[in-house]
Formats: sequence, C-alpha cells, structure tokens
Amino acid sequence: MWIADLKIRLRRGLPAAAAAVLAAALVPALAQGAYAPPAQARELAIGVCGTCHGVDGNSKNPMFPRLAGQHVWYLEQQLKEFRDHSRGDPYAVAYMWGMAGQLSNATIAALAQYFSRQKPGPGTPHPAAVIAEGNEIYHHGIPSQGLPACAACHGPAALGSKSFPRLAGQHAEYILKQLASFRSNMRKVAIMHGVASTLHSRQMQAVADYLESLP
Repeated sequence: MWIADLKIRLRRGLPAAAAAVLAAALVPALAQGAYAPPAQARELAIGVCGTCHGVDGNSKNPMFPRLAGQHVWYLEQQLKEFRDHSRGDPYAVAYMWGMAGQLSNATIAALAQYFSRQKPGPGTPHPAAVIAEGNEIYHHGIPSQGLPACAACHGPAALGSKSFPRLAGQHAEYILKQLASFRSNMRKVAIMHGVASTLHSRQMQAVADYLESLP
C-alpha cells in the first residue's frame, strides 16, 4: 500500500522534503535485496527502483532521471557514488544516499545491466525555435563564451560513450537541476563545472529542452 501511495504522491508533485520522508520507507525493502544475486535484480529494479524511475527506466516524474538505455558503467559509477556519499546534489542526498547505502557491488552491477537494457521512450516536443537554439549550442558550442560543443563528449546524437553518459531523452528539468549542481560544485565534476559556469540560464534551458526532445 505504501508503495502505491508514494507513486500517487510523487505524480502529484509532492514537495521534495515530504517525498523524501516517504521514499525513506523504501529503504528497508531495498536492504532486503541489497545482496541479491543478479537473477533477483529485476524484481528489485521493478519493485523498488521502478517506484521513482519507472519499471522500464522511463520515469514520468522529472524529479527522477530516466535510466533506460543509460550506459552500464555510468549507472554503476553513480550508484557507487551514492553509496559512498561522494555525489552530493540535493536529490542524491535526499533520496539516493539512503537507497544505495546497503547495495553490494554485485547488486549494483545487476541493476545497471537491467536498466541499460531497457528501451528509451520517445522524446518530448518543444518549440522549434528553442530546439534550434539548443541544437546549435549542443553541436557547435558558443565560441564567444569559450563554450565547447556538448557533442564533442556526449556524441552527435547525445547517446554518450564509454566515458560520457547518455543525455538523449532525459528530462529537461532534471538536466537543469544537475547543471545547477555542477555550477555550485555541489556535484564535483570539473569539466561540467566549467560548462555550467559558462552557460546563461536561457541557454541552459534551450540545451535541456533540445536533449529532452531527442528519442
């Protein structure tokens, strides 16, 4: 019952502080599967992780990132950083520090495999002018501001690589929150701190909307 209640409240846009209290109720269930063998990871992914991220990794609530089709290495890295408290953006602290705290390396690997194999959903439409601006910044950067092209690292279709995460189809709101965390250095990634510190708010929004529009 409490899982269903959490889903309803999150869909209604429950304030983060209140949602965090409810999400904490998931931790005991997650802990029971913390050292689950890979064969049981699907049950854990659907029954616990899927509450926020969607059972197929295509979350509906922009508070939580879409995980479907994300690279295995990146998912593993982020879960380990949540576990050891080295990733410090606000939602990481509120949700994922507790959720990942008892996960074993094997379970993390199995969860990463599960979500990486899910099919990403369609993109979200945005006004053509905004998409055009975001596309230009993403592929060509802003030389006058010393901003390199995002595509240089994340790829021409924003699918990522062995070193950089997939961004295509990610919630625009989530991307903006992460850029804010990079800018403030709450989430410490040197290259992204430089990028986020260079972009103006309108430019961030255009890039985020462009990325969300991609399939």
